[in-house]
Amino acid sequence: MKKYNYIDLFAGAGGMTLGFDNKNFNNILAVEFNKDFAETYKKNFPNHNLMVRDIKEISNEEIKEVIGRKKVDVIIGGPPCQGFSLAGNIGRSFIDDDRNRLFKEFVRFVDILKPRMFVLENVAAMERHNNGKTIKEIVNSFGELGYTIKYKVLNSADYGIPQERRRIFIVGVRGNENKFTYPTIKKKRMTIKEAIDDLPKLESGESSDIPNHIAMNHSKQMLEKMKYVKDGGNRLDIPEEIRPKSGDLRKYIRYDSKKPSVCVTGDMRKIFHYNQNRALTCRELARIQTFPDDFVFLGNSGKIQQQIGNAVPVKLAEQIASQVREVLDSE
Repeated sequence: MKKYNYIDLFAGAGGMTLGFDNKNFNNILAVEFNKDFAETYKKNFPNHNLMVRDIKEISNEEIKEVIGRKKVDVIIGGPPCQGFSLAGNIGRSFIDDDRNRLFKEFVRFVDILKPRMFVLENVAAMERHNNGKTIKEIVNSFGELGYTIKYKVLNSADYGIPQERRRIFIVGVRGNENKFTYPTIKKKRMTIKEAIDDLPKLESGESSDIPNHIAMNHSKQMLEKMKYVKDGGNRLDIPEEIRPKSGDLRKYIRYDSKKPSVCVTGDMRKIFHYNQNRALTCRELARIQTFPDDFVFLGNSGKIQQQIGNAVPVKLAEQIASQVREVLDSE
């Protein structure tokens, strides 16, 4: 099996990275600005060439120097875009909004290195943002560089991932034809219970021998509220006199053991295990994101939750990588 070279931008802890590595792609460069995320990345990918830098400060000359004569087949990454709430409302286009500078950096790397393909992952809102003008701008900005684009919002739960998670995957192929096909939807959905039920049971504040499987230490008041919420239930199960009156309605709920998990984000502290009286451990959240148990996250619990919540589910990244390989093999 041919090893294709890829570059990993905005690498995070390495969910997409692991997916591509597992499908026999060869990483030649990774870039991540967040030092906490980078520590986890280094631990799990000690042989990758990781630059812990602000991508905007890596000059075109330096990029060419680092890559040298190596051929770049694929660039992958999910640039964080801050400008979704306001861009376009004040006359600025998505591309020109300073908060989306990181998206421009992805475009710059594609422009300099001219990979055969790229995969850009982002929030589902990108597809409809500003009445569809944003995605048109994105397609055009890559079109000007000679790429034909496909894009689609995928829900992880449709691809054997135990989680409802909608993200857009934009795939570019150099030239006039894009033969990329998205992975096939699987008939069976995986439930959260199937994903995490074999892990050791823990009470609030307990730990285990499994890396990152440490239960949060909840307050007495929190444990009291929590015990009323049934499997798949919400804050309305809590007696009125102690029920939280305000705040995010997606909090104070219990996972439904018969369904995929709700979307894993950077803060899951007020969503409770379906049959244990506590929030999920970082290991359980990592399982939902389909990381293997030997993938160890570094940092405090809050930082680890962010690393996990920002990742592309590994098993979805693997399926994307397989589809990318099909295109590269056919050329």
